[in-house]
Amino acid sequence: MSGDKNGRAAASSGKAAPAGSAAQNVDLPFSFSGFGAGRTVALIVLFILGAVVAVGGALVQGGWFPGGLLLALVGAIGLFHGGARIARGRAGAIAPAAGWVLAVILLTASRPEGDFLFGAGVGSYLFLLGGMAVAVMCATFWLPGQPPVPTARLGK
Repeated sequence: MSGDKNGRAAASSGKAAPAGSAAQNVDLPFSFSGFGAGRTVALIVLFILGAVVAVGGALVQGGWFPGGLLLALVGAIGLFHGGARIARGRAGAIAPAAGWVLAVILLTASRPEGDFLFGAGVGSYLFLLGGMAVAVMCATFWLPGQPPVPTARLGK
């Protein structure tokens, strides 16, 4: 086993580093520190709300074509953006978007009887593509707020 001057194991050896080494202090680009029971329940509720908004939007967009399509997309925008604000992170937009996409996929599958909810019109395609685009925008454009400013001056 090879090591450096401080007794740490070399990365190419394939063996675990000894306790107290720098290999245990890995900075991840994400954090699991805020995932408690309440946050998990909130994300599950947002997932279910995403499915409900998808079913409602699918019914409304076909019934009143121009206005219903806009109403369905505004409902999706409100849920995805509101979820991101409530959860204070991207997970709040991703959870309802996942529920929305799952419900839409289940609604587009044709049944053996030949019934399906979405027609082959422009409105249904705009609803499907527009909802997915809105979900991606709300999940990627999330900008967290500035951290609180300490009242004391540091460094002096």
